[in-house]
Amino acid sequence: MTLLIRKPGPQSTVQDLGRVRYRFLGVPAGGACDEIALRVGNLLLGNAPDCAALEIALGGLELVFEVATRFALTGAAVGATLDGAPVRGWRVLDAAAGASLRLGYAAHGARIYLNVAGGIDVPPVLGSRSTGLLADLGGFQGRAVQAGDQLPLGPVETLPPHCAVMAPPRGQVLRVLPGPEWGQLPRDTQRALLSSDWTVTPASNRMGARLSGPALALNDSAELDSHAVLPGVVQLPPSGQPILLLADAQTTGGYAKPLMVIAADLWRAAQFRPGEALRFAEVEPAQALAALAAQRQWLEHLERSLRWQQRAST
Repeated sequence: MTLLIRKPGPQSTVQDLGRVRYRFLGVPAGGACDEIALRVGNLLLGNAPDCAALEIALGGLELVFEVATRFALTGAAVGATLDGAPVRGWRVLDAAAGASLRLGYAAHGARIYLNVAGGIDVPPVLGSRSTGLLADLGGFQGRAVQAGDQLPLGPVETLPPHCAVMAPPRGQVLRVLPGPEWGQLPRDTQRALLSSDWTVTPASNRMGARLSGPALALNDSAELDSHAVLPGVVQLPPSGQPILLLADAQTTGGYAKPLMVIAADLWRAAQFRPGEALRFAEVEPAQALAALAAQRQWLEHLERSLRWQQRAST
């Protein structure tokens, strides 16, 4: 039981929730850049939360289902066809054996997720099936998929029922908290960071989104001794152009950290494509915690609702 890749698109990788216990060894957590899209796809299909999916940057993927199964597309909005017939995202879809799935290029957002019933069953490495591109680690042979690859699928006892959910709105704003070096920046730099539009550049990848905007004045806090960094950190290098760290972010860095995207907005940070603009909005710690609690409650409610639908259909 496999998925046969015909065209991989710009970059398609196997991802799950990441490897979370190895940062002290210098191994990034990695995993899906948009964890919410991955989780919802697995919920729709009745998969375990850590089942691996295919993360597709921008689109352009073509593949063949070599076994009859069900699947879901989540994440960025993209035109897709199954054997030439249009299909929509954020719902359970049927694929007959030999069916061909084709994705266009995303009209909105940066990353699409293809979840399949049973998950993509590549061998786990350090507790995760995620692809670590910089270290050739995990995933399918430690790399992005290529034409001709056959991705194994996990076993499925019962196919999930048909159901659908609404895609969460992304918006343009990322909520942030002040980082450790926020107070060391000039006031004009602080104001510009929070009042300007920042455009994602083509130099962006799974490590981070490089942003372009007004030149920011720096001081001696721009370069520091190497220290721990995490996804969501906004770094400010000597160029004065911010870098928003994403899932494959390095474990240490030496640039100032003026801002930190709140945990509830990390999925949004992953969905800005090159050429799109974003803004930062400062919130209080209590607001950040409330946003994360609300997101978790939404996922729990969605899980209960989908489980009820799945039970009712059997």
